[in-house]
Amino acid sequence: MECISVFDMLKIGVGPSSSHTLGPWRAAERFIKELKEKEILDHINRIKVDLYGSLSLTGKGHATDLAVMLGLSGADPEYIPVESIDVIISAIKNKNELFLGNEIIIPFHVDTDIIFNREFLPFHANGIKFTAFTTDSEYENTYYSIGGGFVVVEERINSAANEEIKCAFPFPIDKASELLAYCQSQNKKVWEIVYENEKSMRTETEIHNELMRIWDTMLECMYIGCHSEGILPGGLNVRRRAYDMHKNLIGVLPYDSPYSWMQIIRQTEVKFRQILKWVSCFALAVNEVNASLGRVVTAPTNGSAGVIPAVLMYYLVIENHQANEQQIKQFLMTAGEIGSIFKKGATISAAMGGCQAEIGVSSAMAAAGLCEVMGGTPEQVMVAAEIAMEHHLGLTCDPIGGLVQVPCIERNTMGAIKAINAAELALETDAKNTKVPLDKVVNTMWETAKDMNTKYKETSEGGLAVGVNLADC
Repeated sequence: MECISVFDMLKIGVGPSSSHTLGPWRAAERFIKELKEKEILDHINRIKVDLYGSLSLTGKGHATDLAVMLGLSGADPEYIPVESIDVIISAIKNKNELFLGNEIIIPFHVDTDIIFNREFLPFHANGIKFTAFTTDSEYENTYYSIGGGFVVVEERINSAANEEIKCAFPFPIDKASELLAYCQSQNKKVWEIVYENEKSMRTETEIHNELMRIWDTMLECMYIGCHSEGILPGGLNVRRRAYDMHKNLIGVLPYDSPYSWMQIIRQTEVKFRQILKWVSCFALAVNEVNASLGRVVTAPTNGSAGVIPAVLMYYLVIENHQANEQQIKQFLMTAGEIGSIFKKGATISAAMGGCQAEIGVSSAMAAAGLCEVMGGTPEQVMVAAEIAMEHHLGLTCDPIGGLVQVPCIERNTMGAIKAINAAELALETDAKNTKVPLDKVVNTMWETAKDMNTKYKETSEGGLAVGVNLADC
């Protein structure tokens, strides 16, 4: 049984895509680590990168090539100053050189050393192969970016050695029914079960600090997005909308930091239309930052990164002005656990499951987190997640131009609103009367994913991606 931590589901990284940017970036880092372990890094004179399937078809729009170069350079997506990304990429392109692993300089020609192969590898839609050459030998390995920044190699998945990865959690969970059984037998809330599992790997202080670092990153991302105007990169000429929407909502009230900004928002008008606009504004802000290679939290992916921050922000500035760090942690732990159930039972990769695997899962995570902090029972938390996903089933992934912009950015607003609605419905529901358990929805999502035509799975070969072309934009 695989142990998936909250911090596996909520990762800090750089946009625009967890599977097409963060995953390949991490794969490049892993390859460099292997070269060091084999003590051949110093002898490398060339690196070749082959991108396959979805990574190839939409790689340019998702900055996959840039992510690979940054990873091979030894940069860390979690900590690299985002303003230095263009500097590193420009230096590689202008000098035709790569500072491999931040240790040796080798020739690197972007046009010939990164190869876009349209064919799909059999194991997963997002395949990437690295080949390192020395004077008299070569070393290669193939990785698969399976969504949410997770990277695997096929050999490890299929090997007996994988059986050694036993779950050390006191409450190992694969299915929602198991989580619910623990809550009932231990008389605990969902977040309390998750917390006990996390404590088997980290101290309480470490858990607190890391959860708050995740929230601070989310808050800063919303703040930056609401205060940035202009056109998003990529060629679609998409104008940022969070800036104008925020300006109309906030008025002239003064503030000077993300936290004082939260206090000011609490003083604004909160009629129904304003609530819709605020939640949408928060979600737009995050995904506009994501689309411009900014720092976001994958939740569970970059393309769906705006849903959870928007719903949690709604709770903090509109629903409960007395909420504090404890509620933030409870929300994130609950959301993370629901995300892990979808990852184990289905997928969080749009290349495998369409957008239902990204926005659908993020909406279910957010609905569960909101229901938890609003006093829902464990049974109602499961209902909230089920309702949110049920109404995203079959959602395709067909980004125009292969960019995480249209319709991706707006979809985060829809996922956030659905999550709030799902939580409210769940809170008014007697769980004994529900007809569809969460595990059934997880299974159905996976079956739907397998039935979905490949052109609607992040390949930009169908739907809006071909119905609307760049000339229209």
